[in-house]
Amino acid sequence: MPAYTFEALQADGQTRKGVIEADTVRLARAQLRGQALVPLSVEPVAAGPDTLLTRPLGGGHAFNATQRAIWTRQLAGLVGSGLPLERALTALADEAETERQRQLVASLRAEVNAGAPLARAMAQHPREFSPVYTAVIAAGEQGGHLGAVLERLADDLEERQALKGRLIGAALYPAIVTVVAIVIVVFLVSYVVPQVANVFAGTKQALPTLTVVMLALSAFVRSWGWWLVGAIALMAVGVHLALRSATVRQQFDAAWLRLPLVGRLARGYNAARFGATLAMLAGAGVPILRALQAAAETLHNTAMRADAEDALVMVREGAPLAAALAQKKRFPGLLAMFARLGEQTGELPRMLERASQQLSTEVQRRAMQLATVLEPLLIVVMGVVVLLIVLAVMLPIIQLNQWVR
Repeated sequence: MPAYTFEALQADGQTRKGVIEADTVRLARAQLRGQALVPLSVEPVAAGPDTLLTRPLGGGHAFNATQRAIWTRQLAGLVGSGLPLERALTALADEAETERQRQLVASLRAEVNAGAPLARAMAQHPREFSPVYTAVIAAGEQGGHLGAVLERLADDLEERQALKGRLIGAALYPAIVTVVAIVIVVFLVSYVVPQVANVFAGTKQALPTLTVVMLALSAFVRSWGWWLVGAIALMAVGVHLALRSATVRQQFDAAWLRLPLVGRLARGYNAARFGATLAMLAGAGVPILRALQAAAETLHNTAMRADAEDALVMVREGAPLAAALAQKKRFPGLLAMFARLGEQTGELPRMLERASQQLSTEVQRRAMQLATVLEPLLIVVMGVVVLLIVLAVMLPIIQLNQWVR
């Protein structure tokens, strides 16, 4: 049954908005009048890439990553308990936190009521449900175990969010310290140091070398600081535009992977995500070639994505998955080793999941180690810079006191 969004007047004069299901617009208006509402507008909740639900309103989504994981967990619980899919979607629509979520779930329910599979209904909203998400749902529907697949999908989404949250948490403190240090240093150099220079301007005494250097740096910041900021902004825009080129982006991502510390973290994070997605899709019954293609699309690093697509070609030509991954040195050897064990034992999804878990643990451990080293290092560097500025200010004072004596 089609769904319609409506805006109507209540008996008290207040405006009411919502979603209603009816066979036609006329019946929808009749239902509203039967509820003592005066319909102002009734529009179909259409599907497709250029509809109400998929058109960006302020650039947002109906679900963010955390809300999507929670919603998937709720749907899995309802379906797993034996509730029909249509009733589960109705319950989730009633419990939606926002109007956009309510409209989205109502559109899914309308498509399901019309006889469409849930995966096909979700595929009509690509801004909300990725191809990997819909592929897992489709495999669960085809295999007749949608509840279990939804549970596994919710686990994957939650684990991915947890890993991302830990990495952001590890990088947050060093980032804050760096920003605060830059602000303090710029303030001292651009404001405090010139004030001190004015005090000693009439003494006609030779200033210490450190003070002279700091005064020169202060003059440069005050004269060219905004030009420098503008140049940095222009460079950032230029790099952003250059990275739109597929060739440049792939070269940049390949160079990023070769960096000493962050490169290894990037490799581990992308490999863990690739392995987890591949394990989930293979465990849901998705054919390995389709699973490889979908897992490759989840990789943010285009260099590793190109390697995954090359591995897909090799598997299509008959090569084992482990052998294909082993030839791509950007992927950690651990992933190929567990893939080989999975192929030998017939438990490929479970082995890929174990590899993903180990890679995720390793990424978290290295990120925490890096943050642990960076925190005191940044504090020491900030202390040294502030000490140099203080010495540049105090040395002329000490020299003046000695000259007076």
